[in-house]
Amino acid sequence: MSIQKQRLDITDRVVGKFGDGQLNLYLEKEKIGQMVSENNYNLKAGYEFNNSHFYQMADVVSGPDQKYVDCDDENGWC
Repeated sequence: MSIQKQRLDITDRVVGKFGDGQLNLYLEKEKIGQMVSENNYNLKAGYEFNNSHFYQMADVVSGPDQKYVDCDDENGWC
């Protein structure tokens, strides 16, 4: 298994809420930024806006780690 950085499209999960005279952007309950002007956003590190889509840089686990392929889970050894 290895961990890689991957750009995930989160556009469908981003919600905008008005507060303090501005449009704040949220991913679930986390504030990720705010709208500055049309198609211009001030986003936290790890988030970006490109071609009308919001993206999040996330650590993604991919594939089994080759050094642990022959594990004997029943006896508890690798």
